[in-house]
Amino acid sequence: MNKYAPGNTLTTKKLLFVIAGLCLLLLLLFTTGNFPNFTERYYSTGLYRWISFLWHLLLGWLPFSLGDVFYTSIIIVAIVSLWKIIRQLFRKQYRQAGSVGLRLVIGIQVFIAAFYLLWGMNYFRPPAAKILSLQDSTYTFERLQTITLLLIDSTNANRALLTSSQQNQSNKAIYQNAVKAVRQLAHRHKALRSIYPAVKPSIFTFLLNYMGTAGYFNPFSGEAQINYAMPVVNRPVTACHEIAHQMGFAREDEANFVGFLAGERSHDRLLRYSAYFMAMEEFMHQVYRRDTVVYHQLKTNISPAVKSDIKADQDYWEHYENQIGYISSLFYDRFLKINNQPEGLRTYNRMINLTMAYYANGKSLQGRKYGDKSQPRPKIHGRVN
Repeated sequence: MNKYAPGNTLTTKKLLFVIAGLCLLLLLLFTTGNFPNFTERYYSTGLYRWISFLWHLLLGWLPFSLGDVFYTSIIIVAIVSLWKIIRQLFRKQYRQAGSVGLRLVIGIQVFIAAFYLLWGMNYFRPPAAKILSLQDSTYTFERLQTITLLLIDSTNANRALLTSSQQNQSNKAIYQNAVKAVRQLAHRHKALRSIYPAVKPSIFTFLLNYMGTAGYFNPFSGEAQINYAMPVVNRPVTACHEIAHQMGFAREDEANFVGFLAGERSHDRLLRYSAYFMAMEEFMHQVYRRDTVVYHQLKTNISPAVKSDIKADQDYWEHYENQIGYISSLFYDRFLKINNQPEGLRTYNRMINLTMAYYANGKSLQGRKYGDKSQPRPKIHGRVN
């Protein structure tokens, strides 16, 4: 008999016990996710506020992303563990391989549990439409065309206001202006209150280009990161988008909408243009899916300067287009579907429902309509030809 067998058996039992306990914890978390009002009250506006405060207090001052270092460490540990298992199996050390395998399973379970406890439960809170009283998302195609044209006009007008220095704004200034804009949202609705908002450049930017990724939020460190090398027109609104995740808006369409809200009234011209540029493109994609003839008609209203930015943006991402981006999109699409976003990557486009309801309410977050004299109609900017 192997003298280590009893100890190994005891260790195996302990590992299996830990795995069973973590399974129960995950089951409890997913069950809680079926009660959005409970999640909103006790997690999103309760526990998560304290978690967010703690992370930002501890890590917000760092000039680099500690979360990126964490991800790198996790990848290295996972690769080393798999290598150990493969090597032990070849050496017929099945007991040792099984022990490493069980520890790897525990590591994965802890990773998933930490994801939901530290941030992921926000996927199961009530929709932003309900939280912000923007539930009227029904609209006609004619209404879609009207708002799309309005967004084109606003995009043209804001692009015409940009100076060359503003078009070459530093990343540091972009981050600072995004933070200022997000902080101003607290005056518009209590649900948009942020706690020490901040955004950082990602050390994985080179890889993000090939993945077709503009930015991401790290739930394990509360840090928002962006691709600092992509076209400048994308950076400001992406920074606001990732800070929206930081605020607790987990769904992609909601983060897009909050990013737009932050940018459209910003005092920074580049951020304001970036917000309208993003919204215009989302609406134009929706029009294209509905009627290509109308799409091409609306496209003639886009100014040459904006068209130039669209072309530069497309050329940038096409330069990095590859199988890595395609595979990562498939994984992320599946991830979104698992996390209460059944439309997967198409969830990004659902910001149109929120934006349409926002314009129908007179660009108000209090549910007032165009006919309400206390809320003026949104100003339609003059078109730039």
